[in-house]
Amino acid sequence: MPPEPILDISEIDQSKVAVTREQICRVNPHRYEFQQLDGIFLIDYEKKVMAGFRDIREDEFWVRGHIPGRPVFPGVLMIECAAQMVSYYVVSNEKRDGFLGFGGVDDVKFRGQVVPGDRIIMLGKMVEMRKRRCIGAVQGFVNGQMVFEGTITGMLI
Repeated sequence: MPPEPILDISEIDQSKVAVTREQICRVNPHRYEFQQLDGIFLIDYEKKVMAGFRDIREDEFWVRGHIPGRPVFPGVLMIECAAQMVSYYVVSNEKRDGFLGFGGVDDVKFRGQVVPGDRIIMLGKMVEMRKRRCIGAVQGFVNGQMVFEGTITGMLI
């Protein structure tokens, strides 16, 4: 049974993007095919929560080979998308130089598939924030259904 959502998705105004893809680029160094986060709907530094999104397109680099005839968004890219959201939260909140690199990924469970045409909504909550290490709980949803969950540890690079 999936855990409770970090935030109530129905209360997130998905018609308003608080942080655009271009604004994300000012903080996160990811570019081209590896920029996985399309925007952020909500970022609340007091409550330590965030909600972002990624629109899955038919023309992406992985579609042809994962899996031919039935493309499925790779789980590692779901995790990467959530990690980029956590990185944006930490670096923009703390006004730090650099970015967060992976320090670890724990307790990941995939609960559904994501395919071209889907929008995956990423939810996150910071669990721990230290000078060099941060931990965020993350979840991904498509059409209101949880498709993955996990914990991401980031190290300032």
